[in-house]
Amino acid sequence: MIAVTPGPTETVEIGGVAIRVKRQGAGPPLLLLNGLGASIEMWAPLADRLEGHELIAFDLPGAGETPPARWPLRMAQLATLVARLLDALGYDRVDVLGYSFGGILAQDLARLHPDRVDRLVLCGTSPGLPCLPPHPLVSSLMLSPARYRNRRLAKLILPVIAGGRTRRDPEALQAHLRDRLANPPTTLGYMHQLYAVTGWRSATRLRQVRQPTLVVHGSEDPLVPLVNARGMAGLLPDARLHVVPRGGHLFLLDEPESVVGVVRAFLCRPTA
Repeated sequence: MIAVTPGPTETVEIGGVAIRVKRQGAGPPLLLLNGLGASIEMWAPLADRLEGHELIAFDLPGAGETPPARWPLRMAQLATLVARLLDALGYDRVDVLGYSFGGILAQDLARLHPDRVDRLVLCGTSPGLPCLPPHPLVSSLMLSPARYRNRRLAKLILPVIAGGRTRRDPEALQAHLRDRLANPPTTLGYMHQLYAVTGWRSATRLRQVRQPTLVVHGSEDPLVPLVNARGMAGLLPDARLHVVPRGGHLFLLDEPESVVGVVRAFLCRPTA
């Protein structure tokens, strides 16, 4: 059963999970896929700059105001859930922007449901194994949702895992703490997302992703080293890479002005 409840945000029930959705703006639809544990509030710095598009954001199961699924889902199953969400909302095809965990999900959505995706923007994401991993400290800090729940811990953890402007500029870190702490993920939901991505890989399947793709990455990303984005862009059949100088893992949030022009130009360019 699929039911849509209208309002400032919508509740879309798919397979027993009530998914919170927010739509804003007008124009070609652009689906936003969140990072690990993030809620739709996290998109605010970027969303305010992407006029000319209808933005579709939602809380993945276990994050924000969406409860966890009854059982953990692998990435391909999450891609099918997204396709069903598009059906419920009435979209045949959309452009997709995936950030970090959302970029991994976007790759599977484009590969497994190619008729639903026009253009693809992959930000701060990875092709999975094999890849150059982050420092073990960074990896260990990602195993807990503590940065979403405690302001003091967020101030300690985010500069380490994000780098870039978040590490250099305390004001940039402070600016998006409120949205980060507003709707923390549940522990179960966060563990489900870690399960979905564990062992995931796309390097051998990227040739199947035929959509025009923009890969955007920070040069100082400690969580996903830049070499991984370079490799991913080289394997995709129709991709270009844009590197954000001195950008960290959170460039979409701590310096969205550095990429919004590139993203908008890519989404608006004529189709070959």
